[in-house]
Amino acid sequence: MKTLALIALTALTQAEIFYKDYMETDPFSNNRWVTSNWKPDQGETEKFEWSSGLWTADPNRKGIRTPTDARFYSATSKLSKDFDNTDQTLVLQFSVKHEQKIDCGGGYVKLLPANIDAQNFNGNTEYTIMFGPDICGHSKKLHTIFTHNGVNLLKKNEVKIPEDEFTHFYTLIVKPDDTYEILIDGESKETGKLKEGWDFEKPRTIKDPNAKKPSDWVDDEFMDDPNDVKPSDWDVEPEKIPDPEAVKPDDWNDEDDGTWEAPMINNPNYKGVWHAKRIKNPSFKGPWIHPEISNPEFVEVNNVYKRGNIGYVGIEIWQVKAGTLFGDFLVTNDVEEAKNELNNRYNSIKSKEQDAKKQYDDLHKPPPPADDSSSHMHDEDDVHDEL
Repeated sequence: MKTLALIALTALTQAEIFYKDYMETDPFSNNRWVTSNWKPDQGETEKFEWSSGLWTADPNRKGIRTPTDARFYSATSKLSKDFDNTDQTLVLQFSVKHEQKIDCGGGYVKLLPANIDAQNFNGNTEYTIMFGPDICGHSKKLHTIFTHNGVNLLKKNEVKIPEDEFTHFYTLIVKPDDTYEILIDGESKETGKLKEGWDFEKPRTIKDPNAKKPSDWVDDEFMDDPNDVKPSDWDVEPEKIPDPEAVKPDDWNDEDDGTWEAPMINNPNYKGVWHAKRIKNPSFKGPWIHPEISNPEFVEVNNVYKRGNIGYVGIEIWQVKAGTLFGDFLVTNDVEEAKNELNNRYNSIKSKEQDAKKQYDDLHKPPPPADDSSSHMHDEDDVHDEL
C-alpha cells in the first residue's frame, strides 16, 4: 500500500525546476551569486571569477572558476524558489572541470537551508547536503554527506571519481522512499537505501559490555601432536657450511690478509627448524562470538530523505592548486529533466574537449632547447678566420 501511495503521489507531483544557472551572464554583476565576507582581512580568501577556463570546447560555455592557488572560496546563490522536498524527489546536478590537474582541493557543492546568513557563509554554516568530488593526495572520492540532527554523516563507502582535466557531470537523486542514486556523466555509480549508505540510526544491537570470553575457552582449532618426537639426528647438520669448491687465492698472504677461510654457503643437508606435526585440537570450541544485546540508544528514524527547506546553493572550498570550473547548476524534482539537460549539455562538449585541450597545450608548449651545434660551428669558423 505504501508503494502504491508513493507512486500515486509521485504522479501528482508537478515537475518543477527550483534552480538553474548555466552562467550565460556574469553571475556576480547582479548578485546572482554572492561572495561571502568570511575571512576578508586574513589574506586567505579569493573570489570566484566568471570564466570559460584556460581552454574550452565552447567559448560561450562559462562557469565560476578558482583563479588563485592556496585560497578559500566561498559563495552562494539563492534558489528561484525555496524547495521543501517532502514527498518529492530531489535532484542536484552540476559540472566540474579540474583543468589544473588538481592535487589537493574540493569540487563539491552544498545545498543550504533558506535561513542561512549568506553574507557570512563559511565552513561552519549549516548545510543539508554536500555533494561533489574531493581530491587530496591518494584520496580521490565523491563526497556525499547528509546532515542529520546536527551531525554531518559521511558515506560508508567511497565512490571513485574521474581523475582527468575534463568536464564531468555529477548527479545526486534522493527519493521519498528513502533511496538514492549517484551518477557521474549520466552513468549510475551507486543506488541503494539511505539508511544503509549512511549512519542515520545507531545500530540496533551492540556487544554486551558485561560478557567476557571464558578463561578456559579454546579457540585454536589445531595443536602440536604431543606424541610426535624430534628425531635424534635432526640437528646434526648445520644451516651453513664452508663452500667445498672454494679455493684459497694464489695471492693470499696469511700474514697480511689473515687466516683464509672458505665462504659459507647454505647446507643442502640442513633440515631446518623442527616442528611437531599439527593435529585436531580435541578441546577446540570454535571461535568465541561476543553476544549482543539491544542497543538502548537505538531510535528508529523514518523519512531521512527529507532535507528541510532548501534555499541556497553554495560552494565553500579550499584549493592548493586553483583552476577548477563549476557550472551547469540544476536543482529540480524531475529526474527526466535532469537527464535531458545533462545529455544536451554534456554531449555537446565531451567529444570536443580533448581537441581543445591539445590545442591549448600545443600553443603553450615550452620552446625546444637551443641547438648548440650551430653556435659551435660559428665559433670554429671564427677560429679559422683568425688563422
